[in-house]
Amino acid sequence: MDDAAYLRDAYRREFDAAAVGGSPDALFLDATFFYPSGGGQPSDRGELRDSAGGRWMVLRAEKRPEGIAHLVEGAPPAVGARLHGTIDWKLRYAHMRYHTGLHILSGVVFHQFGSVITGNQIYPDKARMDLTLPDFSPAAAARIVDELNSVARRELPVTVRFLTRAQAEADPSLVRVARELMPQIEEVRLIDIEGFDVQADGGTHVANTREVGEVRLLKTENKGAKNKRLYVALADPLAPVSHGGDGPPS
Repeated sequence: MDDAAYLRDAYRREFDAAAVGGSPDALFLDATFFYPSGGGQPSDRGELRDSAGGRWMVLRAEKRPEGIAHLVEGAPPAVGARLHGTIDWKLRYAHMRYHTGLHILSGVVFHQFGSVITGNQIYPDKARMDLTLPDFSPAAAARIVDELNSVARRELPVTVRFLTRAQAEADPSLVRVARELMPQIEEVRLIDIEGFDVQADGGTHVANTREVGEVRLLKTENKGAKNKRLYVALADPLAPVSHGGDGPPS
């Protein structure tokens, strides 16, 4: 029902769309830049307005069989309404920085240990990643995060491209999540950190690794023989950082 436009442009903060469907608790648009929760990344928040002065706060977005549902405060606008959407940029940009940081982390671990991702989650003030790591200790984790920061400081471009599912599955290095976590999709979106790492992902990312900023290790947890967990945090998750996208973050 909707075009998940955020998949191609993570820096778009405002957009126009039409309400094409609704339910008592949600609204569906013909195109949206609101990221729906999934893949360990939380939903965007923001607002929708119409030309008559109506305003609806978007509390969260989520994927449903009908498309991307926008859960709003109060009764949703009527089907056919023309709406202007605004993303909560500070929240979105923090999620983008964390998500790219996690990709660098998983790339470091994959290239050094051949390990895959068994889970991840971004929170307002931190992020975690679960991995299959043979050498797991606070000292080893600190070395991994040091390498993450070294890669981020290289100012590598981060780009998006698409492959068919068959093409992606033909290259095991592209799909880092455990196979049972791979969504049932026919077109696979790749996040390419130039010269360092490429992997399948459906989230929003910064355009250059320098935007991630400094990442610090919070703690480690041993969650079992096949599940090791690292918690990390941005040194300043709300700091504006220059980037290579359209328009400066603020």
